[in-house]
Amino acid sequence: MDMHGDVGGYAPLFQLGPETRPFRRLEIDGVGTASLGGRDFLTVAPEAISALAVTAFTDLAHRLRPDHLQQLRSILDDPEASANDRFVALELLKNAVIAAGGAFPMCQDTGTAIVVAKKGQRVLVDGDDAAALSAGIGSVYASRNLRFSQLAPLSMFEERNTDTNLPAQIDIEAASSAAAANGYEFLFIAKGGGSANKTFFFQETGRILSPERLVGFFDEKLRTLGTTACPPYHLAIVIGGLSAEHCLKTVKLASCRYLDTLPETGDATGRAFRDRAMEEEILELTRRLAIGAQFGGKYFCHDVRVIRLPRHNASMPVGMGVSCSADRQVKGRINAEGVFLEQLETDPARYLPDIDVDIGAAVPVDLTRPMDEIRATLSGHAVATPVLLSGPMIVARDLVHAELSRRLAAGEPLPASVRDHPIYYAGPAKTPEGHASGSFGPTTAARMDPYVPEFQAAGGSLVTLAKGNRARAVVESCRAHGGFYLATIGGAAARVGRDMITAVETVDFEELGMEAMWRITVRDVPAFIVIDDKGNDFYARR
Repeated sequence: MDMHGDVGGYAPLFQLGPETRPFRRLEIDGVGTASLGGRDFLTVAPEAISALAVTAFTDLAHRLRPDHLQQLRSILDDPEASANDRFVALELLKNAVIAAGGAFPMCQDTGTAIVVAKKGQRVLVDGDDAAALSAGIGSVYASRNLRFSQLAPLSMFEERNTDTNLPAQIDIEAASSAAAANGYEFLFIAKGGGSANKTFFFQETGRILSPERLVGFFDEKLRTLGTTACPPYHLAIVIGGLSAEHCLKTVKLASCRYLDTLPETGDATGRAFRDRAMEEEILELTRRLAIGAQFGGKYFCHDVRVIRLPRHNASMPVGMGVSCSADRQVKGRINAEGVFLEQLETDPARYLPDIDVDIGAAVPVDLTRPMDEIRATLSGHAVATPVLLSGPMIVARDLVHAELSRRLAAGEPLPASVRDHPIYYAGPAKTPEGHASGSFGPTTAARMDPYVPEFQAAGGSLVTLAKGNRARAVVESCRAHGGFYLATIGGAAARVGRDMITAVETVDFEELGMEAMWRITVRDVPAFIVIDDKGNDFYARR
């Protein structure tokens, strides 16, 4: 058998069409050509790869794709959108305008750096490609107002922040076609923890392959997404896969719209394809959920991608994931003509409407008052009531909560600050020069759910502020102890940091960096009463 000949029945699994997104040429040197053995090769200096990564991850912190911004504007123009849909869309557009200025990243969680690359067989790099990419990524996080989020395991139970945001996830594979032999293609992704955590994998069986069962399956599973990853989402669903990891990698690529140009039909070779009809059906299903853009409405998702893959006949992998309002991915390219990067939007202000949109008759809440008076104000209003928060709050999340829980277990009381002020679950990015705060958006509330009953029983965390839905135990605790959970807009961290926070100081746990306990002073932070002291839960009604 000729092992180098054509294998019968082979066809590329991902048969992508022509590139449609615009690119710009970067002023980066270090790219040339060489002739070896009668063949032309592309030569790339490691410094060129590093420089491309620098530009890519700088752009990802501050800029979005034009089509994503247009989708936000379309919500404002849709007469069927709820008032909450429109308010969230407007805040996200305002956030994009602030972020595009280059000082405030669009989200305080500036993400895990991910690079997916395809390297042609005639591309020569004199060095370590992954090291070059990491050098560029590390320099961006060190030099800009971003956040270090990566924890190094020192032992099974001890971790420490790497203080570089490295390591990055870097996957480089050989390009599969002869046409790509002399090129290097990249997809750069900055993936925040909240969005990454909304990736799900299910081991199903072939029984799911009927229209009624498949739609019924996702009617159940989509509700588990919740709002903690900052909708409106770009939702990706993958049916099939040659392994679990194959299915989930395809979810990631589909959520980045990297697979948009796949064919729309399958064939006997097993090629991947998009099911456009199922995409429309699932999108309509997301609208019927009435979760909306975080606080009720139709815009839980901007759009849906449904990818069908081949599978082993004994397996039926199903994957689901999202790209959130910090929709951060950009394509790069190196070829004989130079170094190129996908063109992201530099003027998001052009998507803003001529008139403002607000959350309606919001109730002002003065946080300088005693906690009992703050709770009395909130108790007079129903779940879903919009409020505007002004005054001092304590900022604390995972690591601080864990330490306070240990102190309670040791017989120590909660600090007065945790008993006297609302608790904002958040972790800031670095502060730009001349400002009181860096980007400072909310953290996923559910991560602190286990602490709420014990803290409220000890007189603390009686009013909390974050994003997304919470567990039933939190609802019951608020009913028992007279507590409240308020949800604010996820995805508008630059807007909060620049326009709504007037002072920031460290209270305790300074050694934890951005995970420290902070005291902040805020002005007119918009939020909604989601859980009240009577046991009502806004999201439980959806």
